[in-house]
Amino acid sequence: MKHFLLGILLMLCCHPCAAKSGRHTFAIENGQFLYDGKPTPIYSGEMHFARVPAPYWRHRLRMMKAMGLNAVATYVFWNFHEVSPGQWDWTTGEHNLRQYIQTAQEEGLMVILRPGPYCCAEWEYGGYPWWLQQEKDLVIRANNRAFLDSCSVYIHQLADQVRDLQITHGGPIIMVQAENEFGSYVAQRPDIPLEEHKRYSSAIRQTLIDAGFNVPMFTSDGSWLFQGGAIEGALPTANGEDNVENLKKVVNEYHSGQGPYMVAEFYPGWLDHWNEPFVRVSTDRIVTQTQKYLENGINFNFYMVHGGTNFGFWAGANYNTDTNIQPDLTSYDYDAPISEAGWATEKYTAIRELMKKHVPYEVPEVPAPVPVITIPEVFLSTTCDVLSLLEKQAPVEADRPMNFEDLSQGFGYVLYRRHFNQPISGMMHVPGIADFATVYVDGKKVGELNRLTDTDSIAIDLPFNSTLDILVENLGRINYGARIQDNHKGITQGVSIDGTPISGQWSMYRLPMSEMPRMQDAVQGYRKGCPTLYGGTFTLDKVGDTFLDMERWGKGIVFVNGHNLGRYWKIGPQQTLYLPGCWLKEGENEVVVFEQLNDSRQYSLTSVATPVLDRLQTTESEAESADEIIARLTKENKALRARIAELERSR
Repeated sequence: MKHFLLGILLMLCCHPCAAKSGRHTFAIENGQFLYDGKPTPIYSGEMHFARVPAPYWRHRLRMMKAMGLNAVATYVFWNFHEVSPGQWDWTTGEHNLRQYIQTAQEEGLMVILRPGPYCCAEWEYGGYPWWLQQEKDLVIRANNRAFLDSCSVYIHQLADQVRDLQITHGGPIIMVQAENEFGSYVAQRPDIPLEEHKRYSSAIRQTLIDAGFNVPMFTSDGSWLFQGGAIEGALPTANGEDNVENLKKVVNEYHSGQGPYMVAEFYPGWLDHWNEPFVRVSTDRIVTQTQKYLENGINFNFYMVHGGTNFGFWAGANYNTDTNIQPDLTSYDYDAPISEAGWATEKYTAIRELMKKHVPYEVPEVPAPVPVITIPEVFLSTTCDVLSLLEKQAPVEADRPMNFEDLSQGFGYVLYRRHFNQPISGMMHVPGIADFATVYVDGKKVGELNRLTDTDSIAIDLPFNSTLDILVENLGRINYGARIQDNHKGITQGVSIDGTPISGQWSMYRLPMSEMPRMQDAVQGYRKGCPTLYGGTFTLDKVGDTFLDMERWGKGIVFVNGHNLGRYWKIGPQQTLYLPGCWLKEGENEVVVFEQLNDSRQYSLTSVATPVLDRLQTTESEAESADEIIARLTKENKALRARIAELERSR
């Protein structure tokens, strides 16, 4: 019996994914990944520790392993850890990267680290701290000394946390990415010479080496973008490449005619924006592609295997030729194999069954899901008028509206206020509004400005001795593309009415919502149409995951027990907010809702057991179009009847 147990232990210790602290090796040689000198495939899944409550990390990692994966990849978001200039958090809650990596090792998973400093990932500003924009002469993603110096500080801070967790020191980190999708940026910035781009990306790789990263490095780009993205000394991998022959061809071209061949971002789902349909990717399509990779010796990383949630204000934004901004949903479900709440989906089960047939190791059983509950109806007995609350703080005063960054504020909201001694009316124009604003005259809502719909003007009438309020929300900084260079928030280009610039005597009130407001400190009150805080408590006998039903609300954010669950917005497609059970407690729980639009009084908050992520609200313009269709059909029907009558008479 002792010999049998010894044999089992030796087999486990020799397994490339074994959870042990002994020293191993990992190398890229002869066109292969070698773990302890043996060819080892990498079947990885992406999961970002910042998007998953820390108490759930182990469960999600076990879900990945039970799907047949042997590695986990994660971005590290610079702005998540440098919480204010020079102030770092690597230890509290979801910030504890070291604990995350150690948990992965305990669960027998190799780790692929993607440190940026640029990450994209539908994350606020692509991972950059917002205040970099305020440093004179600093240009992000460029061969710029001020930027490279800032990157060096971040990379060395990161290295101090994880240097000894590399496989070269007995840890699970086997590879580190150098920069991220840089080939895309090179293609978007043809104004910068390729040689200059290359000097920058090489400098990032060298900084990683200087900081003590000594495992193999890689880059990831679309297969047609390797010219700009590949870095000497790093393995090129192709994002989203489904053509095996093309993958091998392009990697060979930039890697001495040999592999290994890897798709560092294999998309089983896709990203989602507010006011756009939720994207679904079929299970059959993903299973077919996974099988193609497995049968052709292609290594891969599912992006995302588990997306998680953009809690707080961490959701980023994109843009396209039709709109200036496409803010990302709070949910980062991504239609991934493991759902936002950690459930095994149909896609998960199908991939798991396929992987079991191909991988050279045993696939464990699927762990039980986290319990799900519905909470009792929460009666919101307390309300507070936010505009009156802001009047208690001393404003910043200036001749012109200042953007968020100049006000030293990264996230949340800013109220811009101006008093008018003389009447004025006409079209109020706020060019470059970033991003969403509600407008009030003497405390009454008169309209909205919305960068998402390119609405930067409204008709306004300001009588004698009146007050104009513009409450502006940051919907998330752009995280991808050339316009990442222009990411200021708030009123960025001034205000004019009927062509007249409005300057002088502007007051600005900061509302970062960085912590859950204390309702007991606020003056209770309610005004329809004005931004309002709703507060209440609820009692639980047992805790579990649940989903707050926000469909009948307008727009805002929700705090529960101090945790900012993120943004809700009636336009959809997301209509629920994920509330992790690990943030609830038996006994009394506290909830505060900040409702911006407040078009109707709310009295309670409810939850559901299943999320709603794919329900777009019918807009007013769509309703009008439907009415127009009915009117047209009615008119055509009348014309048809008249024509038939005319034909009958002619007989």
